[in-house]
Order: sequence, then C-alpha cells, then structure tokens
Amino acid sequence: MEIGFWIIIVFLLLYEPILGYFHYQKFKKNVEVNENERIKYYTNTIIELWVPAAFILLLVGITDLTLKQIGLAIPKINTEVLGSWVTYIGLGLGLLYLILVLYYIIGYKFSDKIKQELLKKKEEELEKSDVSPILPITKKERKLWTYVSLTAGVTEEIIYRGFLIFGLGYLFPNLQIMIVVLISSVLFGLAHTYQGFTKGVFRTTIFGILFSILYISLGSIIPLILFHFLLDYIVKFGEENPKEQC
Repeated sequence: MEIGFWIIIVFLLLYEPILGYFHYQKFKKNVEVNENERIKYYTNTIIELWVPAAFILLLVGITDLTLKQIGLAIPKINTEVLGSWVTYIGLGLGLLYLILVLYYIIGYKFSDKIKQELLKKKEEELEKSDVSPILPITKKERKLWTYVSLTAGVTEEIIYRGFLIFGLGYLFPNLQIMIVVLISSVLFGLAHTYQGFTKGVFRTTIFGILFSILYISLGSIIPLILFHFLLDYIVKFGEENPKEQC
C-alpha cells in the first residue's frame, strides 16, 4: 500500500504542476486558431483527473485501504481532531461561502440584477487572471464544462482531501494534523500553476486549507464534492454571444 501512496504523491508533484502548466501554455496558443481546442482540452482534463482517482480506487480494491479512509463516508461533525473552535469556525465559513455561491447560481436564473452583479464580478476577476482562454463560450463547451466541473469535484476531493490527508498521515505518523493539511493544500495549489501564482497556486492553496478543515470536521468528502462542483460550475455563466448557437 505504501508504494501506491508514493506513486500518487510523486505523480501529484510532477504531472499537474509541471506538465499541466506546459499543456496549458500550448492550449492558449492553439485555441487562438482552432475553435475546437477547448473541447479537446476539456476532454483531456477529464481523463487526466480520473487517472489518479481511479488508481486510488484500485488501491481500495486490492489493498487494506478503505472507502471510509479516503473520505467516502456519511458526514458527521467531529471536533476531536481540530478542536471545537477550529471545527465550528471552519464549518461556519464553509456554510457562508456555500450560501453565497447558491445565491449567485439561483439568482442568475431568476434575477437580472444578480445576474449582472455576477457577470461584473466575473469580468473583474478575469482582468486579474490568466484563465480566460479556458472558459466555455459555445453551448457545446458549456455543456461539457458541466462534466469537467463534476469530474473536478469528485476526483480532486478524492485525491487531495480524502486520499492525500490519510496517505500523508499514514506515511508520516508524527506529523501534526495542520502540517498534513498544509502539505495537501500546497499540492492542491500547485496543481493550478497554469492559472498563475497569485490567482492559481496561492488562492487555491487557501481554498484547499478550508476544504481540508471541512473534511476533517465532517469526516466525509461527500459534501465537499457537491461544494467543489458548484464552485467550478458557476464559472460557465456568462453573457450570450454570437457563437452561442454553435
């Protein structure tokens, strides 16, 4: 089982932070001349995310690793690991953020005011970010983006929360839990090097810390899968344009 743990950790250190970055740079050039490049990139992303996740699930099937150990369990609040203060502050922040995300997702459908507010925030974010080429434009792209979002929600929570937190604790039993949280969150952040350091690595690391606290507090990645999906799903909302019918 230890060999399997190390394979995943080495993969996470090398593949997304390095190869993922260069793949994205190549994509940015290609998408300027090939309108089908996003579909190809989305498809490859889905496959690339499922490879390590499927390997982890394989370890569950052939080793002593269990689904519960990688977070696939019924949620239940646990204050013993992090303490009451950290647990409930983390849960409170997570709940507030979830409410905000749902506010924009639901409001986008039913309120022009909220829709314009969301689009304005999105435009401001894109001005500071390097991810605009990846965002869906056509109906076909937006439909596939839903599957990308779902894939990211499922696989990244299995990999970076459920598996990695357990795996690091297993390999390094003397590490304090917050060190484990930090390491797993930094690896999660490094998987987003293609987005740049500030908006990609740093901000995603912060999200990783919050999600790790939520996972440890709930003992389950199932709520986080839904939360993660919604965070990625909302990105596809945008103004209609002439390509929308494609």
